[in-house]
Amino acid sequence: MTPSKAIIVAAGMGRRLSPYTDDRPKCLVEINQRPILRYQLDAYRRAGVEEFVIVRGYLGDRLADALAAEPGVRFIDNPDFQRNNILLSLMYAAEAMDGGFLFSYADIVFRPQVVAAVAAARGPLSLVVDPYWTDAYQGRSEHPVSEAELARVEGGRVTAVGKRVVPQEEARGEFIGLLRADAEGAERLRATYQRRLAEGGLDAPYGRAPRLQVAYLSDLLNDLIGQGVPIHATEITEPNAWREIDTVQDLERAHAEIGRASCRDRV
Repeated sequence: MTPSKAIIVAAGMGRRLSPYTDDRPKCLVEINQRPILRYQLDAYRRAGVEEFVIVRGYLGDRLADALAAEPGVRFIDNPDFQRNNILLSLMYAAEAMDGGFLFSYADIVFRPQVVAAVAAARGPLSLVVDPYWTDAYQGRSEHPVSEAELARVEGGRVTAVGKRVVPQEEARGEFIGLLRADAEGAERLRATYQRRLAEGGLDAPYGRAPRLQVAYLSDLLNDLIGQGVPIHATEITEPNAWREIDTVQDLERAHAEIGRASCRDRV
């Protein structure tokens, strides 16, 4: 059953997409005259998602203006977005995790079928992993492979994930920034974060991050893996099912690849 709620982290400044992000959040940068975030919302809705919790930071008021007519959208502010990272942005929405949720980075576009597949996955947590990931890195000089959140998968379970965590030769694919947590998985995420915060505070090292304050979601996921929490891989079954828009080069390629229709049927 598809969770009815998606949490989208859209707080960052998107410096590598400047000048397009000089006057708007990264997720409002347009691909063929349509904001990245609208591609996401459309894909989620086609997969049955009805409620959207968007964590905003940089130029957050622009998001409210752009989505004023969108049903089912509410915002949570990350006032410290300039000093923290994805994990803390997600934890600003901790109260919205009750009952389970879908989660995505705000700078990706994906097919509705990808949402449907991860929503139907078993276990407390499931990550979307792209085994065709190397195709997208051909000629992607502004976002090299070292920036990919690669995942090691054994027996259908993710055993490690993150930037510079999994050697390329051991990777099954790239974690695309889309996951599903059921009620148990959501509670595991929250409880582990709160425990680590209580143990060392925001300045303590965490995972591969120098401080918990700037940790990635993957640092928390690897912590859960170390505790024995099963995290399953939902593998993409065909190429070009998603795209990340992180740099100007990515944006230029997306204009050519995605076309003017929406992401309803293709990316």
